[in-house]
Amino acid sequence: MIRRLLYNGSLPNGDRGRRKSRFALYKRTKANGVKPSTVHILNTAQASKAVSSKGQHSISYTLSRNQTVVVEYSHDKDTDMFQIGRSTESPIDFVVTDTIAGGQEGEETPITQSTISRFACRVVCERNPPFTARIYAAGFDSSKNIFLGEKAAKWKNPDGHMDGLTTNGVLVMHPKGGFMEDSKPGVWREISVCGDVYTLRETRSAQTPGKLVEHESNVLQDGSLVDLCGATLLWRTAEGLFHTPTQKHLEALRQEINAARPQCPVGLNTLAFPSMQRSRALSSLEDKQPWVYLACGHVHGYHNWGHRSEQEANTQRECPMCRMVGPYVPLWLGCEAAFYVDTGAPTHAFVPCGHVCSEKSVKYWSEIPLPHGTHAFHAACPFCATQLSLPLGCSKLIFQGPVD
Repeated sequence: MIRRLLYNGSLPNGDRGRRKSRFALYKRTKANGVKPSTVHILNTAQASKAVSSKGQHSISYTLSRNQTVVVEYSHDKDTDMFQIGRSTESPIDFVVTDTIAGGQEGEETPITQSTISRFACRVVCERNPPFTARIYAAGFDSSKNIFLGEKAAKWKNPDGHMDGLTTNGVLVMHPKGGFMEDSKPGVWREISVCGDVYTLRETRSAQTPGKLVEHESNVLQDGSLVDLCGATLLWRTAEGLFHTPTQKHLEALRQEINAARPQCPVGLNTLAFPSMQRSRALSSLEDKQPWVYLACGHVHGYHNWGHRSEQEANTQRECPMCRMVGPYVPLWLGCEAAFYVDTGAPTHAFVPCGHVCSEKSVKYWSEIPLPHGTHAFHAACPFCATQLSLPLGCSKLIFQGPVD
C-alpha cells in the first residue's frame, strides 16, 4: 500500500482514476514484470530504430552523439510491475503531482513547473511469498522505453552492466526498527535505474553520483519513504497495516475526547473535535472547534482577543492562562491512520499547523528530515506537509474538563 503525505488522507477534489491519495498493490491477473536480457552497443541511428518497437521494453543510455547502449528487457513471469509518475499516460498506475504544502479550505494549488518526472519510478513485486517489493528509478514510457540522455548521470559498473540516475532522483529512507512506536528515522539514499543504492549527490540534479552502498538494498520495508522531488510517498505492507489503527479506532478516540466534554477555560463553553470527514477536508470552522496556543498547549475555544499586534493576527497571541505568546490555531485530527506508529490517544499537535495525533506518532515524524525542493531537508507534518517549527515541532495539548 502506498500513501501520499499531504491532504490529511485524501485529495482536495477526491480520488480520480489513477490519481489518488493512496494506491493498493494487488497481484495482477497476468504478470507484467520485466528483467534485463540482451545488451546492444549501437550508433544513435541504430539505437533509435532498436527501441522503436513497442513490443520490447528497453533502457537506452546515450554515451555520446555516436554511441548508445541499449539494454533490452524480457518478460518476467514471477513479478508484477507498478509505475508511478506525473504523466497521465496509460503506463502510469499511480499519478502524482506537485502541490503547495499546508493548503487550506480543500483547495489544491497547481505548480507551473513540476520537478516530478513524468515517469518517475517503478515498483516490482514478486508474485509469490514473501511478495518482496523493490523500487527502481525511472519508469517505462508508452513506447516501453526509458531514455537516459547524454547529460544524465550514468556509468558502467565493474561487472559491465550500465546504470544511471534520473534528473532529480528517487530518494528512499527506510526506518530503523520497522514502522512502530519505537522506530527511528533511517538515512536518505538514492536509488538508481537498476535498483542499486547510493549516497546522495552533492545536489539533487548533479551529474556525479554518490557512493555505492553495497550493504543496503532497494527492497521496500514497512514505513519506507519514497521522495520524487515534489511528492513524498509512504510504503505500508499488509502486515504493517494489520497493526495500524483503523478509521473506526480513530473515530472512537475522537468520540472519547468529545465525551469528556473539554471546556474553554475562559468562555467555559464545551469544545468538540469535528467529524473525521470535516477534519479530512479542512472545511469551515465550527463553533465548538478546539483552538490551541501552541507555545504552551492550552486548549481554548475561539476568541478574538489577545493579539500582540493587528498585523500579526493569530501568529502572536498571548495565552490568558499562562501568558505565553505564540501561534493560536484550530486543532484538526489527523485522519490518515497509516501515518500513525501506534494506537495511542491524540494528545499532541504538530507546530505550527495544529494537526493532532498520538504522542509517539508526532515525535516520530518530528525527527524525520523530509526532502524539500531540490536541495533542502526539514521535518514536516505528514497530514499537510507544513514545515515544523524547531526545536520540538510539536506541543502537548492541555485540556480543561467540565467544571460541573
